[in-house]
Amino acid sequence: MNKLRLVQLLESVLSKGNFNEQSNEITFHCPFCKHHKKKLNINLISQKWHCWVCGVGGYTIFNLFKKLKVENSYYVSLSKIIGKDLSIIKNYDKKYETPTLPKEFTPLASARLKNPETKNALLYLRNRNITSQDILKYNIGYCDGGKYGGMIIVPSYDKDGNLNFFTGRSYYDVAFKHLNPVVSKDIIGFELFINWNEPITIVEGAFDAIAVKRNAIPLFGKLILDKLKLKILEKNVRRINIALDKDAMKIAIEMAEYFMSNGIIIHFVELPEKDPSELGFKNITTLLKEVKKMTPKNLLEYKINEY
Repeated sequence: MNKLRLVQLLESVLSKGNFNEQSNEITFHCPFCKHHKKKLNINLISQKWHCWVCGVGGYTIFNLFKKLKVENSYYVSLSKIIGKDLSIIKNYDKKYETPTLPKEFTPLASARLKNPETKNALLYLRNRNITSQDILKYNIGYCDGGKYGGMIIVPSYDKDGNLNFFTGRSYYDVAFKHLNPVVSKDIIGFELFINWNEPITIVEGAFDAIAVKRNAIPLFGKLILDKLKLKILEKNVRRINIALDKDAMKIAIEMAEYFMSNGIIIHFVELPEKDPSELGFKNITTLLKEVKKMTPKNLLEYKINEY
């Protein structure tokens, strides 16, 4: 079993965890009780998981994924990593609700500036180098109450302008910073703004895509799912820039290998310790200009270094 791949898969579902190689255990913020400390413990060998605060737990990661209502592609990835027979899970196809914005959602473009929450949300975005043009383009808003209270909401729309996903990010300094709806991630992030005749850039999060600005697709995680893969092939995309964080290098290599085998030109964006959203538009634009075409030889060197 590839423990690093399992860690990456878990982090794509539960966000960043604390991994202890000696004990083979990783801890996360619990998505069930949302305690401010990382109290959800998962043993990678036994697969047992347990939250020390709310007591929720189980004996397999499959069971955890089922409780979290993840989509089918995550079960497929899990089965490949742990060697579980696909026949056990191939018929598990969770039906998801149609995504809708929280009822408390307020677009910042039309929000009352006298509201302290509006000011706090705008201050957070300003510190993230999000411009007024970005706010208008992506219909960025916030919630001042409810499940997503104190969070920036970044919607994603499909080619017809229909909501296909949204992500929540706290604009306060709290432990549980991210919250996504229980809807399928097998979508094309920011599809409304994508020109398939031009090079596309694949990034992890919404703020990363906003930082790149031009033709960037967020995965809302680390894994590229089927719908985006198929759309790229269907649209005969000629070039892809892959700009994932350093901890997702193996996933980026697999992605590059897949698309190169389909005749697509791949460029790796060598990110420093910061992700695109932290680098900002000017720096990420410079990196995009400096990238070189990935060759089979380069790809092999990356694989040797990573594996």
